[in-house]
Amino acid sequence: MASAMAGIDALKGTHQELKSRMEKSVEDFRAHLLAARTGRANVHMLDQIKVDYYGTDTPIAQMGQISTPEPTLIKVEPYDMGMVSAIEKAIRTSSVGLNPMTDGKVIRVPVPPMTEERRKDVVKQLQKTLEDHKTAIRNIRRDGNEQIKKAAKDKLISADDEKRANDEVQQLTDQEIRRIEDLCKAKEKEIMTV
Repeated sequence: MASAMAGIDALKGTHQELKSRMEKSVEDFRAHLLAARTGRANVHMLDQIKVDYYGTDTPIAQMGQISTPEPTLIKVEPYDMGMVSAIEKAIRTSSVGLNPMTDGKVIRVPVPPMTEERRKDVVKQLQKTLEDHKTAIRNIRRDGNEQIKKAAKDKLISADDEKRANDEVQQLTDQEIRRIEDLCKAKEKEIMTV
């Protein structure tokens, strides 16, 4: 779809900037979906967990090799053996609900089968994340509408151009929200399937 805003000098970069910011929000939501727990072990389940590494919150993926040697097991091999207990503690105290075990060198994280109750909890967390990302997209829409309003106030665009640009921003917002809702529905179906 060609942007009507691209033809207006005062709003040339606005459409692209809004689209880019909304797409970042969608990608962030997609990353949260990867980390959401289903019935199988997945290396992305540990993506949101951070470990205090000499005063810096560092993702586990940057601190060791993560693999899934079995469908119900995640294995973390830390690069720095001194961080084994810190990584284990971070996984245990996270909201993921996993109970890691270590032999001093390798951390094994068994992924138990999900109960119906746990599946519903994961879906609730997913709904909350979905709402947060919808709000982020709406905030981006608000920023765009304010830029358009300012351009109209400064007499850089006509009232008709302002209306067209606002409609275009709303269409973009609806399209991106629909994308994350579709992603969420697909993930919910995956989680609730036993």
